Amino acid sequence: MNTPDPENPKSIELPEPTGWPIIAAFGLSLMFFGLVTSFFISFVGILVALFGFSGWFLDVFPHPKHIQVPVGAEPKPHTTARSIQFLKIGQRGHRMRIPVEVPPLMAGVKGGIVGGIAMAVLACGWGFFKYGSIWYPVNLLAAAAVPDLAEATVESLKQFHLMGFLVATFSHGAVCIMIGLLYITLLPMLPPKFEWFWGGIMTPLIWSGFLFATIRFVNPTLADHVDWPWFIVCQIAFGMVGGYVVFKEEKVETMQSLTLAARLGIEAQEEHK
Repeated sequence: MNTPDPENPKSIELPEPTGWPIIAAFGLSLMFFGLVTSFFISFVGILVALFGFSGWFLDVFPHPKHIQVPVGAEPKPHTTARSIQFLKIGQRGHRMRIPVEVPPLMAGVKGGIVGGIAMAVLACGWGFFKYGSIWYPVNLLAAAAVPDLAEATVESLKQFHLMGFLVATFSHGAVCIMIGLLYITLLPMLPPKFEWFWGGIMTPLIWSGFLFATIRFVNPTLADHVDWPWFIVCQIAFGMVGGYVVFKEEKVETMQSLTLAARLGIEAQEEHK
């Protein structure tokens, strides 16, 4: 039941969002993935799954956690060709699904691009201070698709390669934009008080763990030369910067309260008496 707050009647009590099921699911995935790779990955998956299930259990026991969600004072109008219809939560005869508002698609694209730039700057900085070349990390990333770089020496990886630069730029940009689009779906489902932790730190750590288990199958050259502590720092930088951009964008209402005809843009003439 949705119960109003006596001190703030313009809010309702809803179950608090939790990110623990994501951790538990990732742990189970690692556990089964280890069955075809190595026992170590399964062992890590078991630990992660236990960690996720423990946090999930504490969110509902001994009492489920709840938060007060403010209710908008003014309904936002939906304009048709004939009239203006004011939509209210639940007016279609069903309960609204959380989240009610999500960041727009362009927020995910912007977050992915800005986060990718922050990650690339840190990665190139690592290559410059450790190997004296900003092209070293670029060529490592491109080695998955450029055979010459996959078999190159350290000295060759420190040189500029046009094909490597183009491949690395395209692949890095595409992956960052896809993760940015994932953020617009993920962030609204995370606890609002700790979005910076789940989106900026925990999600990059999960992503880094997945890459640690699979990167040798995708890019053996990168797996042999990557500096994992610095790699994780770059991932967290992406999560913090990209997540901040997505979080600051003005959210838009989901279309769940609209009819299928309204979602498809089909307008029916309304009868006027």
